[in-house]
Amino acid sequence: MNYSKEAKDLEFAYKVRRALNESAESLPAPTLDRLAQARKMAMARKKQEAPVAVLAFKGVLAGNSGFSFQGPGSWMGKLGIALPLLVLVAGLIGIYEYEQQQNINELADIDTAVLVDELPPAAYVDTGFTAYLNKTEE
Repeated sequence: MNYSKEAKDLEFAYKVRRALNESAESLPAPTLDRLAQARKMAMARKKQEAPVAVLAFKGVLAGNSGFSFQGPGSWMGKLGIALPLLVLVAGLIGIYEYEQQQNINELADIDTAVLVDELPPAAYVDTGFTAYLNKTEE
């Protein structure tokens, strides 16, 4: 509903209320007495307000469907949390090991290419190259 429609509805409600109040003032006294008695009878017959039972599931507002495996402390519920975490940790360890192996293979390829390649005689005289060959791997 947009604002203008709401404003028009509210204005209409005020006009109806004003018209009813004006016509109520012109009613004869016996009619007003009968209306007052009818209101009292209706209020006496009104049912007492009873508390309303509402079914609410734990965690529904947090995006959970409220379904759990046999209660909050069950082993299936705990497994439902622990298993995905274990899979995640195992996956991260696997990715780390794979990346380490790739790094080792790349370094081995570079070392092999340097050692197999024929070097010019000037490389053996270069002190920087000798220092590079003598450098221990960190």
